[in-house]
Amino acid sequence: MNRRNFLKGVSGGLILGGAGLPLPRMALAIPVSMGPAELPPGTLESSLLDALPGKKPLIKRTFRAPNYETPVAYFNELYTPNDAFFVRYHLMNIPEVAADTWKLKLGGEALQTPMELGLDDLRRGFERVELPALCMCAGNRRGLFQPHVPGVQWGNGAMGNARWVGVRLRDVLNKAGVRKEALEVVFDGVDSGIAAYKTPDFVKSLPMWKALDENTLIAFEMNSAPLPHWNGFPARLVVPGWVGTYWVKNLMSIDVVAKPFEGFWMKPAYRIPLGKFPNVDRFITQETAVNTPITDMVVNSLITNIEEDQRFRLGQPVDVKGVAWDGGYGIRTVEVSVDEGQSWRPATLGQDIGRFSWRQWSYHFKPARRGKVTVMTKASNRIGQTQAAELILNPAGYHHNLIQKATIQVG
Repeated sequence: MNRRNFLKGVSGGLILGGAGLPLPRMALAIPVSMGPAELPPGTLESSLLDALPGKKPLIKRTFRAPNYETPVAYFNELYTPNDAFFVRYHLMNIPEVAADTWKLKLGGEALQTPMELGLDDLRRGFERVELPALCMCAGNRRGLFQPHVPGVQWGNGAMGNARWVGVRLRDVLNKAGVRKEALEVVFDGVDSGIAAYKTPDFVKSLPMWKALDENTLIAFEMNSAPLPHWNGFPARLVVPGWVGTYWVKNLMSIDVVAKPFEGFWMKPAYRIPLGKFPNVDRFITQETAVNTPITDMVVNSLITNIEEDQRFRLGQPVDVKGVAWDGGYGIRTVEVSVDEGQSWRPATLGQDIGRFSWRQWSYHFKPARRGKVTVMTKASNRIGQTQAAELILNPAGYHHNLIQKATIQVG
């Protein structure tokens, strides 16, 4: 897909525009929100629902490169539909690749036998693995930081939960042979920037221990269908528990290297202050004295079925639903408060389909008074981490996991 065809495809998409419009084929009891009111001035006013080719209308945050957010109403489903799954790219040129001619090149100085594998080679030559996992942009909720920070001003929808099918990366690497001096594995996709802008190619690396983890996949299906073009067709990396920057889409090469990778999107991009966050997974070969690569997701939760200032009658039962997630340690509890945090009650957790998937939850109550009622939610995981009561500031606006609030009107 060249630039002209890309623009033609997008301009031919369905643009609904403005807030409060229902999404097609969804039975919504509430209007579609363009995002929380805390987003920077002008963000909501300039937001619109725009359909990329093959996608339902999503919230367009930027066009060059395409960055489209999933409306939160879709998160009431356990698995996010492929055609409603968020889109995140740093580079504008995202060519379409034919499955029958695509080749994945394996090389690098720390690989014993360079080789090329086609899609059929992956499907037939290795054990097939299915894994439910949440994919989330590292900057999800960036637009909610106070004070605001630069970058795509995401609301709550730069994420999606899916069943990924593929093969273990370690099986592929073992077939080629990994030398003892191997330190990191480097991944590149087919996307590229416009030469005039001199945008660095989007290339990422993983430490060897994470690349060889049994859950790190080269995936070619999501939710029982081939990957959509905008989500990585024909194959992408799946790094469950880690933020989406490592989930390289539209893969074309994998290199095993013997020294730390120095690309722009590893250094200086996607880094957080050293020691400020409760991350467990360390990427030691990429650490400096002051910062470290962002890795595993922090524990978090989200209300998915209630809009800000939604109205209820006094005595009317209120059903609160949502999802909770973390970096793969497992959600232990979700608690809800309806009295400004003075007391907390346990929510009912939904089915546990795997530690890398989000966990659905629900809570039911009857408001006892008229006026504003603030519903608050916080999640805790199995290693003792709990959602933050205070925001941890950082220059790039990562890891926003403040206790969420939604105010309802009772009359």
